[in-house]
Amino acid sequence: MINVLQLRCGLPELSHRVHVAVWTGGEPGELTTDDGADHHTCWRSASKPFQLAAALDAMEAAGASENTPYTLRSLSDEALAIGASSHSGEPRHTALVALLMDRFGLDLEDLQCGAEPPVHRATLEALTRDNALPSALHNDCSGKHTFMLAACRARGWSTDDYLDRDHPLQERIFHRICQLVDGRPTLAIDGCGLPTPWLSLTEMARAWSILACAVQDPELDPTLARIGTAMAAEPALTSGIGRIDLALAERATEPWIGKIGALGVFCAALPDRGIGLALKVASGDENALACAVPAVVDRIAPGALAPPSGAWPWAHVPNVVGRVVGRRVVTGLDGV
Repeated sequence: MINVLQLRCGLPELSHRVHVAVWTGGEPGELTTDDGADHHTCWRSASKPFQLAAALDAMEAAGASENTPYTLRSLSDEALAIGASSHSGEPRHTALVALLMDRFGLDLEDLQCGAEPPVHRATLEALTRDNALPSALHNDCSGKHTFMLAACRARGWSTDDYLDRDHPLQERIFHRICQLVDGRPTLAIDGCGLPTPWLSLTEMARAWSILACAVQDPELDPTLARIGTAMAAEPALTSGIGRIDLALAERATEPWIGKIGALGVFCAALPDRGIGLALKVASGDENALACAVPAVVDRIAPGALAPPSGAWPWAHVPNVVGRVVGRRVVTGLDGV
């Protein structure tokens, strides 16, 4: 049983159960959930590369010429990374989303993800000083919604109901996910209002292995290959300063694509090894997640992540004034 154990002054205070699944090059990997069950949860933001891929394929299917703003070839790595992101609302993030909206002829009012305070603390403090309110641009899902709206414009689909499960775009996204996981998942509603599939971790790991293999061999899926390559090249756009997935990307010693999801979900692709990883901390605690992911990666892909350059901040338990009074340790990996 894998757990992240929180110790305070050496005393056990809290334990976070960790569920894991691995898929490697078309087959389940060696490390799976240790109790024989295949844990299910909502995929949340760890599904974004595949949602973006479906939106991009819908745009390409519109038959757009090379001179239009809708072709995959015309999009930069920065644009694709922000489209698959859970960004922090930093100025660079919101400026890039705004540029994409202008490129696609969209207005801020078109975004239905909702206004949300930026995760980036300095940006939030600047808004507060200026007596300004957060907008939908600051929502961590604004890049994904921008590409979905662009797909609707390219195909002539309505944009006022693009969140609905039976919208043509959402049907295409659902069809693509069904192909990826070789099943037909139940759908819930994500925080940004879009459908989110409820999947087993094995199904998630399978999809992320497909992403890994596509980056390694783009002929398998050129769209996914471009998205994965962009995410690996621009982790500061898919995440943000001080965030878990950016910190892990900065430790990578080989191609690495990582994506956090809400409430303790994390998925990763290691293209050189064809590995897809899906992990869920049952409590949803992000500090525990940040400790669990590198420990599991060290187990399944030794050397893929370098040791942290300094103290791994999430491994420490501070008190109010910042004094370290405890630590978090991962247990149960040796027996798996």
